[in-house]
Amino acid sequence: MLVDGQWVENWQPVQAKDSKGGFVRQTSSFRNWVTPDGSPGPTGESGFKAIKGRYHLYVALICPWASRTLIARSLKLLEDTVSVSVVEPVLTDQGWRFGDYPGADIDALNGATWMHELYTRADPHYTGRATVPVLWDRERRTIVNNESADIVRMFNSGFGALASSNVNLYPEAHQGEIDALNNTMYTRLNNGVYRAGFATTQLAYEEAFEDVFGMLDILEERLSGGAPWLVGEQLTESDIRLFVTLVRFDAAYHGLFKCNLRRIADYPNLSRYMERMLEVGGVAETVSLNHIKHGYYSIKALNPNGIVPLGPDLAWADKLPSPRHLSGAEA
Repeated sequence: MLVDGQWVENWQPVQAKDSKGGFVRQTSSFRNWVTPDGSPGPTGESGFKAIKGRYHLYVALICPWASRTLIARSLKLLEDTVSVSVVEPVLTDQGWRFGDYPGADIDALNGATWMHELYTRADPHYTGRATVPVLWDRERRTIVNNESADIVRMFNSGFGALASSNVNLYPEAHQGEIDALNNTMYTRLNNGVYRAGFATTQLAYEEAFEDVFGMLDILEERLSGGAPWLVGEQLTESDIRLFVTLVRFDAAYHGLFKCNLRRIADYPNLSRYMERMLEVGGVAETVSLNHIKHGYYSIKALNPNGIVPLGPDLAWADKLPSPRHLSGAEA
C-alpha cells in the first residue's frame, strides 16, 4: 500500500480487520462527480463537466466492483464517450499492473506500470490501497472518483445527453427500494464473500458464511415469482450488483473463499437470472473467466502455490464472447 505517496509494503488483501478478526474494506478516497454542466455532485467539488473523450476508466476484469462500472458504461452506450484500460488479472506485490496479459492493456494514456502510480499523480501524499475502478480526468490529470457505486450513478445520469436514455438504472420511483436492497446485498453478499474469504478467525468466517447463504436464499425466493429483475419491471443497478457476484461465485468464491455450502448452479432461480443477465446486450462482454480465475487464485495469502483450477464446468460459459470485445478501449 501507499503511505504518504510511497509504496511501503507488498500488497496484502487484508489491510484492516475488526475486533472479531473480520475483513474491513477500505473507504474510497476520491469522490468528485461528473455532471452534465460541471456543477458539484453529492460529494466533492465542481469542475468535472461531461464531455466526450475527457474521461478514462481504469478497471480489472477480475474485480466485481470495477465490472459494475463496465456494465453501466455499456448499458448507457458510453463506450465512445469514456475510454477504458484493463489491468492484468494477477495481483502482484505492488498491486494492479498494466501489461500484455491477454485481455489487458498497457497504460497508453499515462504511461504507468502500476495502478498506484496514478494515485500518487492525483495526490502525491496519498495513503491507502490503489484500488479499481478509477475514473480519470484527462483535462485535469487527476482521479475523479474511485468508488464504483458513484461511478455507476454518474454513468446513469451524470453524462446527460451523451448517454442513452433507453435505460435508467436508478429510476426515481424505486430509489428507496434500490438503496435498501443494495445495502443489504453489499453487507451480506457482495462484501460477504470477501468477509468469508479473508476472515482471520473462525467466528468471523462463520458469521460471514451465514450471511452469504442467508442472502442467497432470500434472493432465490425473491425471484421465485417469475419477475425478471430484482426491483420493478426493468434492470436496475441492483441487478448489476447481484450479477457481478453471482458470475464469480462458482468459479472463485465457492472454492477459494470457502463459500462452499451451495453453488449458484444449485439455485434454479438465481441460475436463470444470471443467464438472463448474460443475454442483455453488452453484459457478457464484461466477463472474463480467464481473468477471474487467474486473478483470484493469484492471491498468495489464500493460494500460495498459485495453482489455478481447471474447473468448474459452468453451463453458462458458452454464452461468453471471445475475449476482448470492450469497444472504446484505446486510450
